[in-house]
Amino acid sequence: METKETKKEILLEVGTNELEIMEFLVAGRSFGINVAKVLEIMKYEEVTPVPQSSPFVEGIFKPRSQIITVVDLAAYLNLGKSDSSERDILIITNFNKNHTAFHVHSVEIIHRISWTHIEKPDETITSGVDGITTGIARVGERLITILDFEKIMTEINPSHSISISDVKPDEGNLSRNEKTIFVVEDSPFLKKIILECLHKAGYKNTIFFSTGQEAWNALSGLKPRELSELEQIVSCVITDIEMPEMDGHTLTKLIKTDPNLRRLPTIIFSSLISEEMALKGKSVGADAQISKPEINLLVGYLDSLCL
Repeated sequence: METKETKKEILLEVGTNELEIMEFLVAGRSFGINVAKVLEIMKYEEVTPVPQSSPFVEGIFKPRSQIITVVDLAAYLNLGKSDSSERDILIITNFNKNHTAFHVHSVEIIHRISWTHIEKPDETITSGVDGITTGIARVGERLITILDFEKIMTEINPSHSISISDVKPDEGNLSRNEKTIFVVEDSPFLKKIILECLHKAGYKNTIFFSTGQEAWNALSGLKPRELSELEQIVSCVITDIEMPEMDGHTLTKLIKTDPNLRRLPTIIFSSLISEEMALKGKSVGADAQISKPEINLLVGYLDSLCL
């Protein structure tokens, strides 16, 4: 099944607060991945093992011109192998500027749903499958677990994640600490890392929201007096794209089309930044767009937009 046409369709529609979820099975359990992360799917083929790699890495293969790492999702999730691997599927993904293949047992269907139909998982759950869940999609009477593929890859290969060492420490720039930054990020794992990075750089006055809806409620609820002093209330919004209830593109569009808020700098900070996604972010008025591993660029953009 090729997903290019599906991706083209969703990329043409900006700020609708919708996404498409590809449902797949591992050991009979339903999971989901945002179609925006998927390059293509293909039948499983034998891979070349890599010595001393993670136990969850099956090996590598070269379907075209690029060598791609294959992750055994069943092994990572501690679920059983498929009955017949010749019918298994490789989902080729692209996020955080890396291509990775995930070995699953079947691909079922693509669901187009609203982010309002995706519920946040309980943040007190930190182990097992639920510990790497970004949301629960409700499709009819069924529930589909959307996996946190960024966290999976960070655990397998930490080089795929944001690195605090990439951020230069604060050198007494007091004006950074005077700025209030709204950070909209649903992953507790990434919230912690982003908080540490911003604080290290001197942006210590940060307010976190778990969904675009929560951030929008705070912004749209500002009183006239607060709106007249907007720069003292909030200096910049940093938002992820993928979030339950309201995505980052919809949040950005709402900010930039609101006559009282449109001057508020808004940065999209996401693992999904690509040429196509950059066009989408530009169309909703984002002031900057940065891929998540590039935390050092985020600080630079904050300085240029806020100081």
